Formats: sequence, C-alpha cells, structure tokens
Amino acid sequence: QVQLAESGGGLVQAGGSLRLSCATSGRAFSRYAMGWFRQAPGKEREFVAAAIRSGNSIYYTDSVKGRFTISRDNVKNTVYLQMNSLKPEDTAVYYCAARYDDGSFHGAFSRDYEYHYWGQGTQVTVSS
Repeated sequence: QVQLAESGGGLVQAGGSLRLSCATSGRAFSRYAMGWFRQAPGKEREFVAAAIRSGNSIYYTDSVKGRFTISRDNVKNTVYLQMNSLKPEDTAVYYCAARYDDGSFHGAFSRDYEYHYWGQGTQVTVSS
C-alpha cells in the first residue's frame, strides 16, 4: 500500500511560480511511475506530467511544456512539480498518482485509470 500526500498549492498571480510536492509512504518508491493530474471545476481530470521510475522518462501534456518541470527524489520518496509562468487556466486541484511499474508496463502513463494510488489533492489558484 502506498500513501500519497500533496503540498505546496496556493494562490498566485499570473506569471508566478509554485512548487508542488508529493511525499509517499511505502517501499520501493523507485519502482513506481509517478504522475501529476489536475481537475478544474466542471472539467474532467486531465494529465499534466509523469516521471517513470528513475525519472529518465518524462512526459508532459502539451499545455504545460516549457513551463512545468516534474522531478523525483528516489531517496526522499518524493515527486515534485515545478510550475512557472502560471496562467489562470492552470487553476485546478492538482493530484499526485502512483503506479507500480517493474518495467513491464507498456500502457499510457497519461491515462488516470492506469494509476493505482492517489493523493487527496492540493488547490492551485492563479489570478489574472
């Protein structure tokens, strides 16, 4: 069982930055694919970024490329999402998710149903 706890959300003006953190419990963190998703009011949850196991494989949704950076610390069992140049449309609840991956998974890391564990979410609000 893996437990996830997000932190770092808040209110920021457009153009500002925030860094989200997701601390995990459990063992073998380096064998988990870690993803960030977000859900805005009235919208479906959408993929933001993923870092696979060692972090050498990283994926982003197009709308955040060049602005957001996902990273993971496999010693601290934590994954981060550095968000720069924030826009009002980035306003959402951001969720951290984990999926065990022994290297045999060949599905889409952008699909939320591929993840087994979820955090409670942290609110990010970007004012214009």
